[in-house]
Amino acid sequence: MQVSSVNDVKIYNLSYGKSLPEWLSDRKKRQLQKKDVEIQRRIELIQDFEMPTVCTSIKVSRDGQFILAAGTYKPRVRCYDTYQLSLKFERCLDSDVVAFDILSEDYSKLVFLHCDRYVEFHSQHGHYYKTRIPKFGRDFSYHYPSCDLYFVGASSEVFRLNLEQGRFLNSLQTDAVENNVCDINPIHHLFATGSAEGRVECWDPRVRNRVGKLDCALSSLTEGTEIQALPSISALKFNGSLTMAVGTSTGQVLLYDLRSSQPLLVKDHFYNLPINSLNFHNQLDLVLSSDSKIIKIWNKDTGKLFSSIEPQTNINSVCVYPNSGMLFTANEDPKMNTFYIPALGPAPRWCSFLDNLTEELEESPESTVYDDYKFVTRKDLENLGLSHLIGSSLLRAYMHGFFMDIRLYHKVKSMVNPFAYEEYRKDKIRQKIEEARTQRVQVKKLPMVNKELALKLMEEGDDEAVAASRKKKGKALPSILEDDRFKVMFENPEYQVDEQSEEFRLLNPIVSKVSQKRKKKLRLLAQQAAVSEQEPEGRASSEEESSDDDKSWVEEVREQRKLLRQEDRDRRRQERKDADRNTVLVERERNGGEETSNGAESKKTSQPQFYQIKAGEEFRSFNDMARKQKLQKTSLEDRLKLEEHSEISNMADNAVGSKQLTFTLKKSEQQKKQQQAEREHHEERKKLRRSAGHLSSGRGRGWGGRGRGRH
Repeated sequence: MQVSSVNDVKIYNLSYGKSLPEWLSDRKKRQLQKKDVEIQRRIELIQDFEMPTVCTSIKVSRDGQFILAAGTYKPRVRCYDTYQLSLKFERCLDSDVVAFDILSEDYSKLVFLHCDRYVEFHSQHGHYYKTRIPKFGRDFSYHYPSCDLYFVGASSEVFRLNLEQGRFLNSLQTDAVENNVCDINPIHHLFATGSAEGRVECWDPRVRNRVGKLDCALSSLTEGTEIQALPSISALKFNGSLTMAVGTSTGQVLLYDLRSSQPLLVKDHFYNLPINSLNFHNQLDLVLSSDSKIIKIWNKDTGKLFSSIEPQTNINSVCVYPNSGMLFTANEDPKMNTFYIPALGPAPRWCSFLDNLTEELEESPESTVYDDYKFVTRKDLENLGLSHLIGSSLLRAYMHGFFMDIRLYHKVKSMVNPFAYEEYRKDKIRQKIEEARTQRVQVKKLPMVNKELALKLMEEGDDEAVAASRKKKGKALPSILEDDRFKVMFENPEYQVDEQSEEFRLLNPIVSKVSQKRKKKLRLLAQQAAVSEQEPEGRASSEEESSDDDKSWVEEVREQRKLLRQEDRDRRRQERKDADRNTVLVERERNGGEETSNGAESKKTSQPQFYQIKAGEEFRSFNDMARKQKLQKTSLEDRLKLEEHSEISNMADNAVGSKQLTFTLKKSEQQKKQQQAEREHHEERKKLRRSAGHLSSGRGRGWGGRGRGRH
């Protein structure tokens, strides 16, 4: 059993799983059921509920006890008894069944329309009678008050066969060239036919006159719709006394009120496939329409999608079990699917245990999988510039990220990086070329990515092979270069090892000496490959492979640390120089623009400058020392809060002189947005926070020395 959820509606596929071959014996099937876990967990609602090859149509008797299905090959009909949950009988036929109907309450009276123009009648014991219609038939309907069978097909006439008299009556002449489908309203018995020209003609069986005609092909076309051919009528279904649903060959469903010539609602499947089945669910006012790819369940008043079912194989017909949430599908597959949707209704009486089973499954927590959604993190949203969408309906929070519509993701990504597809295409072309080159006759070459690592692995592999050859029973392990799991590491440039990073230089203390030897060897190999690509590449001389001292890595680590500290000092010195240069430029802009041509300004700045203490100012050196001592006693949290709110950093000299440097920390746009969001969040929390002052009584523990029990 497979469980899926579409629009928060649980759908249980009771036929999911592998099907056993028909030619297996019962003993083999029992052995497979003992071994295979999937077969053990499978729910076989009705035994042998399948066809040898394909099932074309499926129906349920009016009493709900029997399910009849027609299929091939060989052409046959199978009847299943729901009370026994097994196959009741099977009858083989002479030709394929185009359509069939159940005339009685149970399976005792059946009518089959064959592909070779024959109409076959079956009774309870089997075949009863067989006749032929003048033209190839496509559908038929039974009129209960007059016992007439109406056949439509590759003709403009509607053939009438009266079962009480046992003869053909006068045909109904339509304006269509061919008729595809027909149906009879169960309340007032209006007869309707759907033509290949996209028209629906309605007839009154009492007077055999046409009472109306609808042009559904014109009504099914909306603005911006492109069609390849004229939409024809592929499905027709009445509901109640006034509602009629019409399905077209271009994938639209039209709902009509018989009092109006304009459709109430047009629902498009967007698959451009013919609608092959229409059903109504009166309890919830839903319509079940299907084409060969999907079954859509939608509201007949608004057209809003309720849920959808997309089987793995093409659909031929859909049958809804009356007054329940179960439906059957005839597929281009031996197995006939059974779907149970608890939201549509309860399970039938003969399989009421499904309700208890589904309730237990709903209680157990399951991970939800969203179709057509992309999972993104906060960092991905910042890179795409979509951080402002957090909290909106376009993002759905999940674990450490969000789900967003895949169409929106691709659209924004194409706008942020419009050349991403071209770069991806070039990389794919380059990979294809490299794969084609590897198929040629060539010598052993190093990969394009991580050449030094590949050379190291090759050397280690050769050493292991030599060591294994010395032992008789030893065997060398396969190299990483030959393992497909690590193949991407030597093909994708993103896996290139950065040897200049601090982590690499500290964690690989002797990599510098070995890398020098490998670089020499790489140059030697490149020279040999340039001279002759057909000659095998030789290894480096054994003199270069001299072993290093055991403790040489200690000195190497110290040397690397010294180099890293020196680089850090140089970097800081350069940053200070850049900061001083920027400060001088800012001062010049404040003082009035360009320098004078006679160089008086440069002389002025080169000489020492004296500053006079103005009136009202005090000597702040000792005050600064006292403030520093006070700040040292405060906690780290208070100091950080003070620096954050002031946004000013002051530096004061000792008691010899007083100099104050004031500057404002420049924040990035992202930090400003983050601080603004935090301020708004705090303001919102302050508004929502409720005061707890009314809970305090104003009297502490043991007030007044009196007991707590006094009132």
